[in-house]
Amino acid sequence: MRLRPQGVLLILCGAALLRIALFSELYLRYVKEGLRPYLVISGVALIALGLVGMISRGKEEHEYEQEHEYEAHDEDAHEAHAGHGQDTHAGHDHTRNPRIAWLLTAPALALLLFPPPALGSYSAGREEARVAAQGTGTFPELPAGDPVDLTLGAFASRAEWDTGASMKDRTVRLTGFVTRDDDGTWYIARLLVTCCAADAQALKVQIRDADAPPADAWVTVTGTWHPTGKPGSAAARPVLDAASVKRVPAPSDPYEKR
Repeated sequence: MRLRPQGVLLILCGAALLRIALFSELYLRYVKEGLRPYLVISGVALIALGLVGMISRGKEEHEYEQEHEYEAHDEDAHEAHAGHGQDTHAGHDHTRNPRIAWLLTAPALALLLFPPPALGSYSAGREEARVAAQGTGTFPELPAGDPVDLTLGAFASRAEWDTGASMKDRTVRLTGFVTRDDDGTWYIARLLVTCCAADAQALKVQIRDADAPPADAWVTVTGTWHPTGKPGSAAARPVLDAASVKRVPAPSDPYEKR
């Protein structure tokens, strides 16, 4: 059975899906946890389609070769035209793909060997979205004890919309990756996903009173909320006065979920 680029392409894409979804947690870079079974099913289906295509193609080749063996046998009876007949059939072998078609397998092989990283500071810098309440109001009290672990979405919601100032005089702890503006202002950020990485929206909290780590580094920042304006106004922004900044490993699931 001769290998064909179409079948190999499907098999490589299927293997890449199985690698990130079945044998690791890399799929969390791209989709929500609940979509894992669908990725596994898709990977198996692609591999199966690739194998079926290659097998059926092999049968076609075998039939083609048999047909031309019969033709060559008939042409042997006409020695004067044997060479001409063989050249004609060799020039019309439609079972072969051009070699350049194999270049199509290169992106699939790269996807299998080098899965793309999760979205980072570049994406966060391009799209910063408000994600909280539909309007201002009083939020529930924070749990007792300091520091309080909050998602960036929860912190931003309270900073921008909470008329009851529930974070006043409380110490909070946030985790995200570092992104910076050209003027040196820096933030910790995470990307909010509804379904997959394609619909990601950026959540950013400005950090004050601390030096900025490298862009895309993951950090946990402990500090206090810094009020900036009336809730619901453009001046109300999520800002944290840092007491400590600690480098941490990137989580296996880098996104916040809606």
